[in-house]
Amino acid sequence: MALSKEVVKKVAISYAYVAIWISLSFAVIVYNKYILDPKLYNWPFPISLTMIHMAFCSSLAYLLVRVLQVVEPVTTMTREFYLKNVVPIGALYALSLWFSNSAYIYLSVSFIQMLKALMPVAVYSLGISFKKETFRSNTMANMVSITLGVAIAAYGEAQFNGFGVFLQLGAVAFEATRLVLIQILLTSAGIKLNPITSLYYVAPCCFVFLSLPWAVMEMPRLIQTSSFHFDLLVFGTNSLCAFALNLAVFLLVGKTSALTMNVAGVVKDWLLIAFSWSVIKDTVTPVNLFGYGIAFLGVAYYNHAKLQAMKAAEEAKTAKAGQGGDEEAGKLLEEKESKNGEEYEKKSDEKN
Repeated sequence: MALSKEVVKKVAISYAYVAIWISLSFAVIVYNKYILDPKLYNWPFPISLTMIHMAFCSSLAYLLVRVLQVVEPVTTMTREFYLKNVVPIGALYALSLWFSNSAYIYLSVSFIQMLKALMPVAVYSLGISFKKETFRSNTMANMVSITLGVAIAAYGEAQFNGFGVFLQLGAVAFEATRLVLIQILLTSAGIKLNPITSLYYVAPCCFVFLSLPWAVMEMPRLIQTSSFHFDLLVFGTNSLCAFALNLAVFLLVGKTSALTMNVAGVVKDWLLIAFSWSVIKDTVTPVNLFGYGIAFLGVAYYNHAKLQAMKAAEEAKTAKAGQGGDEEAGKLLEEKESKNGEEYEKKSDEKN
């Protein structure tokens, strides 16, 4: 059966959004690694790099929201609500970005992607703790399999660094907590932020939180590094890629679904592992691949289970709507038949 042009067009657009997101996410990760790695660009200041990103994104978001008015701000965002709900999310985002960027100094790109496979485990575990997820033994068993796979991959890592692993696991924990808090604090309050409004509200807060550790840990070292000159081309294009990635997330999730992004993320991880091994020449051992293969199957099963749950919920919703429609149609038919009977009796009376 031939597909209609409309269906082909819709599929092509969806694949285009996926390709754009994968390309930009790939570019940001490799670009950050290039800047921070001592063997490459050799600028090991992750807090400074994150602050540059936040300053750039804050400025562009302010331009789009307040000056050009391309996106409307949230009208119900009061100062009290911002301090109580958005500031904690901004703090967690700052910690997540700081730790994840710092990990690039100590770990290979491929191993970092393997460790990121623990994200569903962290989100699900925190979801249970905050009573946003229901405990299911089969799901928990799947989480254990993912954890086991990542542990095997870590055991086989040729360039294992304990501090780097601590940083990346910390980044996963902070990011998972941020995602759960978004669901609790914002979604429950009926506030939905797209990437532009998210950056508008969160990025300045994130910048402020990062300024304290930056003043203590990196500012003195930067002052002593007199040979460094700010490269506008490198840091400008790097920040632009980070901002564009946020827009790509908005397009991908808005035009497809969050589940599509999760599946695309798995494809991106394999591409990054291949790139790290073939181009950057990072060592990827057979034990690495075996362990990540187990974790990959666990993540794939998790995504499949979520897809089936979404389909079941959608079918139940459609069936309920159809049942309601059938009941409404039945009522209308009964009313019509009753009305026709009354008219028939009236006409019979008139004839008599």
